[in-house]
Amino acid sequence: MGKKVAVVTGANKGIGLAIVKGLCKAGYSGDILLTARNEKLGLEALEKVKAEGFKNVLYHRLDICDQGSCLELKKFLEKNYGGLDVLVNNAGMAFKVDATEPFGEQAEVTMRTNFWGTLWVCHALLPILKPNARVVNVSSFVSKRTLDKCSPELQAKFRSTELSEEELCLLMGEFVSAAQSGDHEAQGWPNSAYGTTKIGVTVLSRIQARVLNETRPADGIILNACCPGWVRTDMAGPKAPKSPEEGAETPVYLAMLPEGVKEPHGQLVWDKTVQEW
Repeated sequence: MGKKVAVVTGANKGIGLAIVKGLCKAGYSGDILLTARNEKLGLEALEKVKAEGFKNVLYHRLDICDQGSCLELKKFLEKNYGGLDVLVNNAGMAFKVDATEPFGEQAEVTMRTNFWGTLWVCHALLPILKPNARVVNVSSFVSKRTLDKCSPELQAKFRSTELSEEELCLLMGEFVSAAQSGDHEAQGWPNSAYGTTKIGVTVLSRIQARVLNETRPADGIILNACCPGWVRTDMAGPKAPKSPEEGAETPVYLAMLPEGVKEPHGQLVWDKTVQEW
């Protein structure tokens, strides 16, 4: 099978870096790839991790918004490890509350990273998952809160167990178009770009788990979305109650689920507990 390997996206700071360290502390036995799009920041983060005595961490550049970059990482993993054992899709972004960019622009930029970027990483890397692999898509409890603010029609679509990835992609595109033309609320969409992108991540995870059940039922692969909680990071600000280490707990728990477990799978998990969707 080759040596085990885990990939953490957006890992040069905040929750991503805490997840890398958390996997080390939890005794992850393979290599851990700390990925970031900025090589300088990625290598600086790697130095910090090495200085703390974690030896099995390597840096690899990954810009999740660049499909070519995602495919380069796929080639690297196939060549050096024969596939992938753990994927933590942590990379994401949010505009500050007082951001001055128009809502349509915020919607487009946030969607490009949080939803499309995550999707492109998955398109590149899910096909090379090894048996018993673990995938964790970092979503947010905001996705649940934002879902409740959607129109009943949209809520029904996002809760449907029949929704396909293609249909979800169309819905995410419709939100951005509506946000740009200024009539998203008239069309039943909530007023949160970040929250809507995270609905996309949560629902994508449900779809991906279903597809894995259908296409690789015997391989024991587990995939979930999770909410790290409100964490003190550059993105969430200094007032958040949780440290990055506390925010990393649920993603690390899901990434380290032992072989043979069947649950949770295709769920939104917060504080190690499955949430109603």
